[in-house]
Amino acid sequence: MRIVLFGPPGVGKGSQAGFLQDRYDATHVSTGIILRTAIRQGTPVGKAAERMVKEGKLVEDRIVRKMAEEAIAHLGFNNFVLDGYPRTIPQAEWLTEFLKDHEAPLHCVISLVAPEEIIVDRLSKRRVDKLTRKNYHLDFKPPPPDIPAERIIQRADDRPEVVLRRLKQYLRDTSPVQEYYRERGLLTEIDGVGAFEEVHGRIREVLEETSALV
Repeated sequence: MRIVLFGPPGVGKGSQAGFLQDRYDATHVSTGIILRTAIRQGTPVGKAAERMVKEGKLVEDRIVRKMAEEAIAHLGFNNFVLDGYPRTIPQAEWLTEFLKDHEAPLHCVISLVAPEEIIVDRLSKRRVDKLTRKNYHLDFKPPPPDIPAERIIQRADDRPEVVLRRLKQYLRDTSPVQEYYRERGLLTEIDGVGAFEEVHGRIREVLEETSALV
């Protein structure tokens, strides 16, 4: 299956994409991960992207597009969950034409949704051990009591006011793209609140319905 997955920070999109990869043999294609890997490996694309990041610029669309194109082509235009792309209408239009040219249109676009207050609560309770870099959560995975309290910190981008800014940015960026897919009958919004298994069950129902139509 060919899937695009949307979801705000803290909704569990990455975890769900990983589970889809295991269950459906649909490779998780995260443009963010690909970009960081390319920079770390010093590839030509990675070097170009690194220059822009160091200059405080957004990575140019042509570079992100190239990474998405190479990743999808490497998979034979099948069995992928695309995460982090597209983020703009031009990107969505390009992806539509690119897949159409290879007779491999998207099967569905899934958007995980959750109320703002739940996202803020989830992310603002994340903590990290500044010595070991291990991640914790005050509700779901509290730090062991034997770790000194001063070692457990909150990341700057997990502060409530920062989380709210990130959510607003996400909505500004993705709302037009999601509407693009809604108009084409591809978008399904799924409640992202609940246990991991519950949310995955909702995704699975949508994918099974889609499979029956393909």
